[in-house]
Amino acid sequence: MIKRYYVRTSKLKEGMRIDQSVIDRMDRTLIVRGSILDAYTIEALRNRGIHGVYISEGEEDPEPERKEKPLPPLVRHNIEKHRTEDPAKVHLSESVKKRVSEGIQYLYNNSDAPEFTTTSTKITNDLIKAINNNNALAVDISALKTSDEYTFKHSVDVATISMVIARNLGMSEQDVYNIGIAGLLHDMGKAKIPPDILNKPARLTDEEFEVMKKHSELGYEILKHKKEIHVPISLAVLQHHEKMNGNGYPFGYREDKICPYAKILSVADVYDALVTERPYKKSFSQRTAVEMIMSMTAELDITAMRSFMESVILYPVDTIVQLSNGEDAKVVENKPHSVLRPSVVGLTSGTLYNLADDLSCANIVIL
Repeated sequence: MIKRYYVRTSKLKEGMRIDQSVIDRMDRTLIVRGSILDAYTIEALRNRGIHGVYISEGEEDPEPERKEKPLPPLVRHNIEKHRTEDPAKVHLSESVKKRVSEGIQYLYNNSDAPEFTTTSTKITNDLIKAINNNNALAVDISALKTSDEYTFKHSVDVATISMVIARNLGMSEQDVYNIGIAGLLHDMGKAKIPPDILNKPARLTDEEFEVMKKHSELGYEILKHKKEIHVPISLAVLQHHEKMNGNGYPFGYREDKICPYAKILSVADVYDALVTERPYKKSFSQRTAVEMIMSMTAELDITAMRSFMESVILYPVDTIVQLSNGEDAKVVENKPHSVLRPSVVGLTSGTLYNLADDLSCANIVIL
């Protein structure tokens, strides 16, 4: 069971876990939910005048196994009546996952090879086909796993999510294709980062993080000399850590100075990093990650964020969820404009809860 409580900054101790993201007066996220406090972070909170934070202890109770029970006729009728299939999602076959994983590893290990551009083109074509074959307009991050190695998996995830975002924005096929290549190669500069920093199974020191931040510039240096890699692709790799409020890197660019491809990559990059477990941090749930993305309006491009929200399906149709009114329910329809609040049918009452649009459901949430 998790215990949550408020602790004044003067009473904070190393090892405590943040329960709510810490936001400063300029609406900047200082510490994300789930972070483990260390001496440096505690001192930074005190220096910034933060009076206190919410802390959590313990682990979530394991979900009890749900046994399938025959549904009452009314419940079954309403599920069948209101059930609407989800938009087609990106599906990567096992053979495609294998080719993509091997291709990404080749690129990161052979950035100077003559086949570099050809290989990146082949991988992007595989991903484009996976999107076009079923006219995919949505993505399920849990189904994208291509490799156990973070950098390779992350590159494919970011490329796929970015292409779906671009497609939903109505961008041209060439733009979608270019964004796919940029997503695959956005962390290419990490191949030039010392392995002891890149693979460190713990939080980086300030000095190490400054070295790590060089990866976007190093990636740009690799790509700018390759004639087949278009300039917007190289710029996206260079700028994918820039933020709309100017608090990103390497240049601290703001809004219009950030290229369009980079704005899309940034959303996909942040989301995938949040939902992916690393040796030094646990992954956030998809729901928590989406909530965190929603709060980053000062840092991420609003248009790209909205397209992303319409692309991610948190509760696929037929998923069983628990409502705050105590009733279990089955998801029957997802609404693109309300990713956190699908339509569901109560498994006891047979009631249709239109969580997105029905004001009578305003106080009901999915737990």
